[in-house]
Amino acid sequence: MTDKIKTFTIVIGSGAYTSERPYTMIRFAYTSLLEGHKINIFLVEDGVFVGKKNQKPSSYDNLEKWLKDVLEEGGIIKACGVCIKARGVAAEELIQGIEVTTMNGFVNMCVEADNVLFS
Repeated sequence: MTDKIKTFTIVIGSGAYTSERPYTMIRFAYTSLLEGHKINIFLVEDGVFVGKKNQKPSSYDNLEKWLKDVLEEGGIIKACGVCIKARGVAAEELIQGIEVTTMNGFVNMCVEADNVLFS
């Protein structure tokens, strides 16, 4: 564990199960939380699909399970309201604990972060 606690804001713009990037970033988030750091995740563009509940992938690790673990460890996850609306995703379809926000919410997440990672 490092001496300084950092806040990471992770932006996920890739869709669920289209590449390994969302999975890698969520694993990074979970590991960071276990090491005592703070995590904000912003789901944007096709990344909003990463936050949908009732995922049942056949040959990939379940991103829903990982996001629930992040939330349980104190991570903050927010989804872009414009992006979910454009993709026909209702807020009720998101994993419990994911907040729908605006670009202002995203800006605030970046302002409080020591590092911003975009995938």
